[in-house]
Amino acid sequence: MTRASRARRLVTGAMYGGGGLGLAGAMLVAVLRGEARSARRRVEARVSRADPPTGNGRYGSGRGKPLVLAVLGDSSAVGLGVDKAEQTPGVLVASALAELAERPVRLVRVAVSGATSERLPAQVESALAERPDVAVIMIGANDVTSRARPSTSVRYLAEAVRRLVASGCQVVVGTCPDLGTIRPIRQPLRLLARRWSRQLAAAQTIAVVAEGGRTVSLGSVLGPSFATDHSLFSNDEFHPSAAGYASAAAVLLPSVADSLGVWPAAADRGLRLRRDTVRPVAQAAARAAGRTGTEVQATEVRGQETGPRGPWARLRRRRPPEIPAPEQVHQVPDPATLGEGATGR
Repeated sequence: MTRASRARRLVTGAMYGGGGLGLAGAMLVAVLRGEARSARRRVEARVSRADPPTGNGRYGSGRGKPLVLAVLGDSSAVGLGVDKAEQTPGVLVASALAELAERPVRLVRVAVSGATSERLPAQVESALAERPDVAVIMIGANDVTSRARPSTSVRYLAEAVRRLVASGCQVVVGTCPDLGTIRPIRQPLRLLARRWSRQLAAAQTIAVVAEGGRTVSLGSVLGPSFATDHSLFSNDEFHPSAAGYASAAAVLLPSVADSLGVWPAAADRGLRLRRDTVRPVAQAAARAAGRTGTEVQATEVRGQETGPRGPWARLRRRRPPEIPAPEQVHQVPDPATLGEGATGR
């Protein structure tokens, strides 16, 4: 069975309440559970106990009504592992987006450390109350480490995207990162963690595109560069460092800006769409899962949204732009957040 067909089966399972990865045989269960407990103990012993400040508020000095950016998801969306709000992915994306849009951006971070996809409905409720123009969702790692049923995880994510899109919000999902590069995870669990996370990322892509959102692969943001450059990890060897979050923000920013129509066309000069960049969505999802920064979104071929193998999707990879350094991030006082402080939690 190909990776594309496995991902497609996961999404079908999400729709009908079944499905599963089924990768570990009965003889491996005891070994995997032992490795998982060992890795979790090692990470939890070193992980930061406190989330960084939310950084909620206004960024940028342009004129006009602020764009509202909502950030949902798990600890990767929170920025766990750094100490300052300006080092978190939400603040980094908001600051850079304000520059591109030439208007203020109001950040609303509702992500929760430790969240699985099952906790997205409550976050969506909080986000919708702020009437976001665009939402970034980073989710999936905890679904893999907690052995959540993948079809259930995909279903919750699809419902979250559906509700946000129905409200008129653009949605960009950073798919499940490649957990096969996490140092506390040993073999054989590391090999399976990589396979599980990539398959979940592919299934997430199929579901998100079907609901009108777009995805960006974060696989190798916690992939090859992280495997060789340990400065991209924080002290717990699981969550990214400030440099790691900056890399993630740079990968997400073009898709966020493009969804709002503020990504400059000049930035894509030299980016020539090859013949194989438009594929059936399942194939596109499988290909994107292992390639850093690959965006997948619905498209048409000769005026048709669907081909003989299902909906069409376009893969696009952009060169990550420069992200403002933390010391360059400037937060503008926002009357809506004065009651909670400039960097309220």
